Amino acid sequence: MPREARKKSKTGIYHIIWRGANRQEIFHDDEDWAKFLEILKKYKKKCELFIYAWCLMSNHVHLLIKEGNEDISASMKRAGVSYVGYYNWKYRTTGHLFQDRFKSEVVESRKYFLTVVRYIHQNPVKAGMVNQPAEWEWSSCQGYYGKSTQPKNLLNADYVLKLFSDDIKVARRRFKEFNETLNNDTCLEDQVNRKRLTDKEAVMEIKKLLGPIQIAQVKSLPKEKRNEALQKVKEIDGLSLRQAARIFGVSLNLVFKA
Repeated sequence: MPREARKKSKTGIYHIIWRGANRQEIFHDDEDWAKFLEILKKYKKKCELFIYAWCLMSNHVHLLIKEGNEDISASMKRAGVSYVGYYNWKYRTTGHLFQDRFKSEVVESRKYFLTVVRYIHQNPVKAGMVNQPAEWEWSSCQGYYGKSTQPKNLLNADYVLKLFSDDIKVARRRFKEFNETLNNDTCLEDQVNRKRLTDKEAVMEIKKLLGPIQIAQVKSLPKEKRNEALQKVKEIDGLSLRQAARIFGVSLNLVFKA
């Protein structure tokens, strides 16, 4: 069946989610996080994009972005291909990194625009990674609070802050109050805010999935059977690839190549 055409935004603004194929991690260290943002900055300039918010999690990315001199799909494809090239070179792997094409929803009202900004910043909080949005280093939140973000000139914060006040100090204070308000916001109907499993919980889920096979036996299985087991395990919600590698006593590289 042909793909459903991506809905066009009347404002040119989209909330975008990129996810790792098979929920695999797409960032493994600080260099990866920073590289993705540098690539985003490169195409922001080249494609004349406006970036109002971002949040990078281990296996998915949130962006609130306004398309520039070309269709948003073309701009995102450029950035995605560039990051995949870096990733495959660094980790000496091949194949798909992202899950099919990115997901998007149109943002066509001021109210929903602000809802998405808050939703993106609270992503790590609702996932149980931090207690407050500003504690997550790899989002645009700190930029709105008046702190520096890397890379410089990636964030277009002025438009958002002016919705709260023309006085920058008042705007930052009001935005912070709004940004940290408890809520039940849901966006894109995409269940990406799953809480990370503890190792104990992860072991219980893995044991249920493996049945008669013991966790300690997996790394000694023939390659085909081992990869089959690891592929199933990677589908467990809330389990990171790094966590799976630690539990099975194998390399991270082995898990994400399975």
